[in-house]
Amino acid sequence: MVNSGLKSRKVSFRIPYYTQWGQNLLICGSDRLLGSWNVKKGLLLKPSHQGEVLVWSGSIPVPPGYQSEYSYYVVDDRRNILRWEVGKKRKLLLPDGLQDGQSLELRDLWQTGSDNIPFRSAFKDVIFRSSWSLDGERSLEITQNKLDQDGSVILQFRICCPYLEEGTSIYVLGSSLNLGQWKIQDGLKLVYAGDSLWQAACVMGKDDFPLKYKYCKHSKAGTSVECGASREISVDVTTGESRFVVLSDGLMREMPWRGAGVSIPMFSVRSEADLGVGEFLDLKLLVDWAVESGFHLVQLLPINDTSVNCMWWDSYPYSSLSVFALHPLYLRVEAISENIPEDIKQEIREARVQLDKKDVDYEACMATKLSIAKKIFAREKETILNSKSFQEFFSENQEWLKPYAAFCFLRNFFETSERSQWGRFSEFSKEKLEKLVSKESLHYEVVSFYYYIQFHLHLQLSEAAEYARKKGVVLKGDLPIGVDRNSVDTWVYPNLFRMNTSTGAPPDYFDKNGQNWGFPTYNWEEMSKDNYGWWRARLTQMGKYFTAYRIDHILGFFRIWELPEHAMTGLCGKFRPSIPISQEELESEGLWDFNRLTHPYIGQDLLQEKFGASWTIIASTFLNEYQKGFYEFKDECNTEKKIASALKSFLETSMFVESEEKLRRKLFDLLQNVALIKDPEDPRKFYPRFNVEDTTSFMDLDQHSQNVLKRLYYDYYFHRQEGLWRDNAFKTLPVLLNSSDMLACGEDLGLIPSCVHPVMQELGLVGLRIQRMPSEPDVEFGIPSQYNYMTVCAPSCHDCSTLRAWWEEDEERRHRFFQAVMGSDELPPDQCTPEIVHFVLRQHVEAPSMWSIFPLQDLLALKEDYTTRPAVEETINDPTNPKHYWRYRVHVTMESLLNDKDLTKTIKDLVRGSGRFYPQKDLESGQAKLQLGSEHPSQTQKYGLSNK
Repeated sequence: MVNSGLKSRKVSFRIPYYTQWGQNLLICGSDRLLGSWNVKKGLLLKPSHQGEVLVWSGSIPVPPGYQSEYSYYVVDDRRNILRWEVGKKRKLLLPDGLQDGQSLELRDLWQTGSDNIPFRSAFKDVIFRSSWSLDGERSLEITQNKLDQDGSVILQFRICCPYLEEGTSIYVLGSSLNLGQWKIQDGLKLVYAGDSLWQAACVMGKDDFPLKYKYCKHSKAGTSVECGASREISVDVTTGESRFVVLSDGLMREMPWRGAGVSIPMFSVRSEADLGVGEFLDLKLLVDWAVESGFHLVQLLPINDTSVNCMWWDSYPYSSLSVFALHPLYLRVEAISENIPEDIKQEIREARVQLDKKDVDYEACMATKLSIAKKIFAREKETILNSKSFQEFFSENQEWLKPYAAFCFLRNFFETSERSQWGRFSEFSKEKLEKLVSKESLHYEVVSFYYYIQFHLHLQLSEAAEYARKKGVVLKGDLPIGVDRNSVDTWVYPNLFRMNTSTGAPPDYFDKNGQNWGFPTYNWEEMSKDNYGWWRARLTQMGKYFTAYRIDHILGFFRIWELPEHAMTGLCGKFRPSIPISQEELESEGLWDFNRLTHPYIGQDLLQEKFGASWTIIASTFLNEYQKGFYEFKDECNTEKKIASALKSFLETSMFVESEEKLRRKLFDLLQNVALIKDPEDPRKFYPRFNVEDTTSFMDLDQHSQNVLKRLYYDYYFHRQEGLWRDNAFKTLPVLLNSSDMLACGEDLGLIPSCVHPVMQELGLVGLRIQRMPSEPDVEFGIPSQYNYMTVCAPSCHDCSTLRAWWEEDEERRHRFFQAVMGSDELPPDQCTPEIVHFVLRQHVEAPSMWSIFPLQDLLALKEDYTTRPAVEETINDPTNPKHYWRYRVHVTMESLLNDKDLTKTIKDLVRGSGRFYPQKDLESGQAKLQLGSEHPSQTQKYGLSNK
């Protein structure tokens, strides 16, 4: 308690922040006076309008030596948290010179996620690493200055400046004599206080207010003053009260940092040393090429083990066997030992020739690598498994490593990952696991082989990741939204997954029937019980190798498209979580016939339309006539999976000419011809079928029923869920962001709820913009020059065709793009020439986006020599094909690309001419230094193209 006999010291808080009606601002901190991190007991602030600004303020009396951490929170009238600051906790420490009866006033600015970007490892540890290596000094000015008793004020200026070139100082200039009256030679020089924070203090008199000021950088090369209007502070000096005022002014306002990068799947990289597939150590070559080309970032697809089926299906990188284990596919077997005998070396050389194919042979690569690795393991297992480095690795990773190795053993032993076939091992238990992996176990050698593989994968990826950091290149990973149904994670933590469901996406740009990824949805309620420990561990593991990551399908953290486990397509799903339409709601609108609305509406006319003269055969095989002219599916084929199975059997004995795929699609159309979907867990709850107005089930309803369903449809998909989804994202996404200091980017493509982008902006999540998939409605092509800074822009991505293939796919679309985007009324060429590629890439590199990231295939298209391969063969994924073979390999080695000075110069000139920062190799030190591109070049190019 503060001694009431003394004049106490007072700490005041002041922050400008706009809130909505019914919202309040409060401070909560680590000390009891600020609630001990219990928001219900925090300090509630009071609002006041100061000009056009809404300012919140409050104060507390504190004892001598008081200190605390604190943050600001937006709460409702019951003090329920609605929003909170992103970033590090603020620190409150009383200045030594603060006497009884004097006050400390903290003037803060709300910290958004974008303010925290410089503190992410992509910038702190890679791009701005030289600035962050400065030694922090304790700023003594505030303690050395003494307050007079005549109302004088000590102002401490604090500014965050994450990037500072060598030999540069930071000053604050202003209208006061103490701030040099805007003259740099008389300004107040700031000192470094650590964590990119610069600060200094000086005494101000009554006549210095209102004070205008700005921060600036100063070096021998000149002075750079921050952008925007002058900052301004007023202090009420009429009270005669002496005080310290600390101005936490956030980030220095200067040209935002913008960089460029290259994206390519790990498996697609080709080198002279690999065995038919890209390997982690190839990343060093890719990093060298990135630096030579002016790039600060290399982006990969997921690199976790996917070997669920032990066949080429496992080439799908988003279906994780384990979210912790690395994929053995990317192991360089030649590097796992220094003592490989000559016969094995010869085997490796022969395999290199045999596997050097146009595309990845997934099964052959995996089999060859594991076979060779087992031979080396047999020779050195005792040495490696008893080594100090392995023991440290095992100790740090055993929680996931033991079940992973056991799973791999059981998968091979039972020849399936379907654990229902594993007998007593079907259900996981720690007791059974420990017996299986113990050194006394008969199977220990097999189990320890998987330890050995993961150990070497860790060493090789760590080596590549450290190499990238030293070269100033951000290594960006990929966080898949799901895990395989038959994975280590669902075996060990079945309570975290809804195993009777499947994830996907509603119909979108990629597929008019939606997508069904086959992953079980997450049991978020169960995950929240340990504060999402599985997610936190997953992100911590990623952070060992990457300094940035892409959150696959970030919409899944707001809501996921959930399908029944028996579905094969992605059409008849519902959002989870979501507020369903209740039976009472439907009845109040005059809708009573729930069987009619929820059961497939199959009339004879529809059957004849779909199947022609063969409709009777189809009807007798798959359907029952429940009333004159109307049919329903038989019990043995009333789901998509049952239909697929029954159809296969039917076609084995029938003489149908039509393909199985077409017949299956038509039967699925019948099954999906419903207006409402009944909740499988609550029969009194319903969901509108996606695109319900396109169904004959809807079209044959009376006008009143159609009007009601239309209204409920648009309410369900576009209105009633927004608050729920926003709150859901604020529960889950901050846990991810706080689990590591990697820079987080979100893949926000598809049907985007209106709550998504504001939440991403608040949390500092960088979005994605693909020009051919604009997020704006009624726009065919995005306009890169109008993109938000907090975005990654790219001409294409792994889920769509390359720039060349897209150009050649559609003549009419090509003409529209040529006219609307490139500003030409001429007939566009059939082929995507290097000049067109250059124009599109320049549009993106000049965009305001934080990052421009280009698929390697699109960069290679800048040179005709690399466009001899048919463009369609360069596509990485076909989202419409659930059994797509992910096997694209770049047709040129990284060594050859490094020697192609013409291409690297073309790319570097693009980056240099765009105003983006790029790494410039220092010939003396061999290190990559940061350079800023020049002003934009002239926009005149071949075809007289304009940069609209």
